[in-house]
Amino acid sequence: MSNITLSKTEYEQLKKQAEAYQKFAARCFELIIQDPVEETVADFRKTKLYSENFLDDLESGLRKSSYAKKYSTKTIKKRS
Repeated sequence: MSNITLSKTEYEQLKKQAEAYQKFAARCFELIIQDPVEETVADFRKTKLYSENFLDDLESGLRKSSYAKKYSTKTIKKRS
């Protein structure tokens, strides 16, 4: 691996830029629009392609998922 020498000023600037990017990226992914479980299952049900057993399993799985548990309070309502 090659070494690169930076001045302390350049290093601090790059470090601040990296931290700003990380905060920005985290915020973007945090605000992903997520449909509530009920709406997702209703959309599947409307297609009439899936059995009730599958839809029940889907709903159960979505409710138990770590993603739903983590972000269920951060959902954003879709605009009509």
